[in-house]
Amino acid sequence: MKKLLTAILCFMMVILPLSACANNDDGLKKVRVNEVTHSIFYAPMYAADSLGYFKEEGIKIELTNGGGADAVMSAVLSGSADIGFCGPEAALYVLIGGSNNVPTVFGQLTKRDGSFLVSRKDEKATFKWSDLEGKEILAGRKGGVPAMTFEYVLNANELYDGQNVKMNYDVAFNLMTSAFEAGTADYCTMFEPVASEYEKAGKGYVVASVGEASGEVPYTCYIAKESYIEKNTDTVKGFLRAIMKGIKYINETASNEAAKYLTAYFDGTDEAAIATSLDSYKKIDSWQKDMTMTTDSFDRLQDIIENAGELSKRAEFSELVNTEYSTAIYKEVYGL
Repeated sequence: MKKLLTAILCFMMVILPLSACANNDDGLKKVRVNEVTHSIFYAPMYAADSLGYFKEEGIKIELTNGGGADAVMSAVLSGSADIGFCGPEAALYVLIGGSNNVPTVFGQLTKRDGSFLVSRKDEKATFKWSDLEGKEILAGRKGGVPAMTFEYVLNANELYDGQNVKMNYDVAFNLMTSAFEAGTADYCTMFEPVASEYEKAGKGYVVASVGEASGEVPYTCYIAKESYIEKNTDTVKGFLRAIMKGIKYINETASNEAAKYLTAYFDGTDEAAIATSLDSYKKIDSWQKDMTMTTDSFDRLQDIIENAGELSKRAEFSELVNTEYSTAIYKEVYGL
C-alpha cells in the first residue's frame, strides 16, 4: 500500500505541474528568449508579442535580459535559453574558437548599429566626424560591437584612438550615460529612447547616427542550437513569422499609433518618447525586412571586428548562418 501511495503521489507531483503549465500558458508553447539588452531598437519583437502574433503561432515567449552578448551565448549553450538574441559575433567567436557546439544564426532583426552620438554642445547643424579630433568619447566596452563599430567609423574618417582621438573604455556600457552626465568625456553614444530623452531634458544634443555612418551590418540576430532548431522547426518558423509581421507593422504604421502597443514593455517611458524613438530608427532604416542576413553584411561585421584587432581568423557565411527559413517565410508574409 505504501508503495502504491508513493507511486500515486509521485504521479500527482509530475502531472499537476504539467497541468498548471498548460492552463497558465493557454496551451501555448513556451519559448525562452534571452535578449542582449532591452531597447526600443528591438521594437518589432515587442510589437509581435503585444499584437498577438506569437500567440497566433501557438507560442508564448518568456523574455529575459542577458545584459551582454557573452551572457546570452552562455544561456543558449547551457540550455537555460532556447533562443538567444544578440550580435552574431558571439556565435562567431564560438566558431573560430574551434568548438563543435556552435549555435546557428537563423534570423536577423537589426541591420545597423542603433546608437546615436550625443554632444555636450549644440552642433546638430554643423557636425562633421572630423570635429571629434582631439576629443574623448564614451562608446562602450573594448571588444564589444558598439565600440568596435564606432572605432570603424572613426578610422574611416582618419581618426585613431590614442593618436588624434581618445576612446574611453573604462566605463561599463550601462553606466555610460550617467558618467557622461557627471562630466566624463566630450561625447557619448546612446541608444533610444535615452538619446532623445537626454536631448529633451537639455543635457546634450544628438548630432549623428553611428549606424548610418557605418553601413549595414548584422547587429542583432536570433541564435539557437542546431539540435533545438531540428527538434522545433515549426516553432522556429512560427517565431520568425511573428517577428517578421512585427517588422512589417512597425514599418507601415505611424509611430504614434505603434507606440501604444509598446508602453507596457517600457515602464516609465511615455508614448511620445517611444514614438520619437521609433521615428529615429525608421529614419536610418534599422530593421532587416526579410530577416535574412547577407554575405556582404556578414563580411562587413568581420571587417569591423578585424579592424579592432579582435578576430583571429575569418569564417565562412555558411558555417554560421541558416537563411532557409527566413527566406521562405518572407515570401509568405509579403505574398511573394
